[in-house]
Amino acid sequence: MQVIEQLKRMKEERFLHLYDSLAQDGFGPLDGEVANVLKFRPQMIRKVPMDKRARHARAILTRGANAELCYELFGSYLLKNAKDLVTGFLDKTGVPHKEGMIDDVENDTPAGDKVAAAVAELDKEFDPADVTLYLSLAAEQWPSVPEVDAAWQMRA
Repeated sequence: MQVIEQLKRMKEERFLHLYDSLAQDGFGPLDGEVANVLKFRPQMIRKVPMDKRARHARAILTRGANAELCYELFGSYLLKNAKDLVTGFLDKTGVPHKEGMIDDVENDTPAGDKVAAAVAELDKEFDPADVTLYLSLAAEQWPSVPEVDAAWQMRA
């Protein structure tokens, strides 16, 4: 569960940045779950400061080891804020996609021999923290490509 490990290693400020960047109309991406934990009505959660909501959301993900939800959160952040990073990795490693979306994840895998060079190029163009975040997703998504997991492990 690379995404859960990445979450555990992530600084609180970084998670707040991710969480806050996905907010819509004053609601964070996991505010429904946070409201449930705090026994708030969903619409009342907006009165709770975003940093407190983000701490609760992170705890929900970590305690439950909810890799699927964490994967979705990280993926949403990257597609919203660093889509060129996602598409760049896919292009550089030969994975067919449409705007970063892959039709056949099981069969359309990155070329292992291209991963290191792709990561080095992406590090020059994008925030290395975002590159590392993407690698945690890619390692989870493609366990059959050991070079992806190795690239993430070196950074994690």
